[in-house]
Amino acid sequence: MDKRFTDIIQLIKQSRTNAIRAVNAELIELYWNIGEHISKKIEKSEWGDSVVSELAKYIQQTEPEIKGFSDKNIWRMKQFYETYKDFPKLSALLREISWTNNMIILSRAKTIEEREFYVHLVKQENYSSRELERQISSSIFERTMIGNQKLSTLLREIGQDVTKAFKDSYVFEFLNLPEPHSESELQGGLVRQMKNFILELGKDFLFIAEEYKLQVGNSDFFIDLLFYHRGLQCLVAFELKADKFKPDYLGQLNFYLEALDRDVRKSNENPSIGVLLCKDKDSEVVEYALSRSLSPTMVAEYKTQLPDKKLLQRKLREMFIERSDEK
Repeated sequence: MDKRFTDIIQLIKQSRTNAIRAVNAELIELYWNIGEHISKKIEKSEWGDSVVSELAKYIQQTEPEIKGFSDKNIWRMKQFYETYKDFPKLSALLREISWTNNMIILSRAKTIEEREFYVHLVKQENYSSRELERQISSSIFERTMIGNQKLSTLLREIGQDVTKAFKDSYVFEFLNLPEPHSESELQGGLVRQMKNFILELGKDFLFIAEEYKLQVGNSDFFIDLLFYHRGLQCLVAFELKADKFKPDYLGQLNFYLEALDRDVRKSNENPSIGVLLCKDKDSEVVEYALSRSLSPTMVAEYKTQLPDKKLLQRKLREMFIERSDEK
């Protein structure tokens, strides 16, 4: 590539991106206005429900080159407007994600809180429709709301951005792992399915290496998976355990973090963070083990199958009821 022209290419690409965003925002604004117009006409009894079918036929007959205005789609525009009309701050964000993703959220999310969660998530992570479908199927909203992250004292002190970057549990249904499975099978599967793994972690994670070598004294040590987090600006070491959490696992991870910070971390980067990913964990044991940890570490568990969405929703409702009772 001729380096003289890279700035021009970047300008072209940025202009195209801006144009696509502008077209998308204008399109959603059009759908919103159509939905509002129809909703208000029906609300005032000026139009009956059958008018939507009549409108769709009229558009098809008089403007056949205009696509996307079937009676089904027009009803969606009405539903879209009526769902968000009382939430002006959220409705402004709807213009920043695609119509397809808006329709997925509208049809699959059940509450305004869940819809708001996914709208923000799509905007933040720039999800495709396929990626969004997978995240909803993996119950990321319920897992995030219920999640009770076990963080070391030092990691809790770093701030809110850390808790947003990590989950209490991860779902790796895409690995199709046998039961039982070994740590090497888990590690190999995650590396082979790195795109899906990053989707589950969050797109701010950049993969550096598997079996990352650390040399301390005359000995070699290997971190299972090493990442860099763009938002937190730090290295993130993942240690994988295909069994239940044990307190002595933290000692190994703490050692790796010390070696990373002394020998690998750059001066402009924040202290490294460690994630111990276990097949299972006893929350009380984890809490005891982390309470005196002086390293920024957390313990999470992973599942190899999609969670029971109805069970998570029931737990979420129970949690909200308990909170309201406390007030």
